[in-house]
Amino acid sequence: MPRQGSTNLLRLFRALADPTRLRLLNLMADQEVCVCYLVEILGLPQPKISRHLAYLRAAGLVDARRDGKWMHYKIAALTDSGAEQILRLTLDQFHEDRAMQADVARLNRACCAPTRYGLGGAPLPQTIPAACCEVR
Repeated sequence: MPRQGSTNLLRLFRALADPTRLRLLNLMADQEVCVCYLVEILGLPQPKISRHLAYLRAAGLVDARRDGKWMHYKIAALTDSGAEQILRLTLDQFHEDRAMQADVARLNRACCAPTRYGLGGAPLPQTIPAACCEVR
């Protein structure tokens, strides 16, 4: 029978084993994001995104907050220092990955012109880098 800590690590690794969940974590790395932006950026159906977010929530990796009709997600504060290190190292590796950086760039463009992406009225992510809305 596995110890309690190993069960948490097993759940963590299972959560990190899916490319879509990694992309979601990448987009939430430094900010709280409305699910509508996640759907738009990843180009996947909302039910599929919601299933992955529910999996990440059950694994304790993300927190959710409702604001009216909008659901916002962010990376949770992990209490297990080993799991926190694994998650941080994983997120740090995304800075080297072109596909992950392309997702972040799409999110930044969508934040700067939400109506162009069909996101008019959607709340912006909580922490947007100041340079994202420079005139291009």
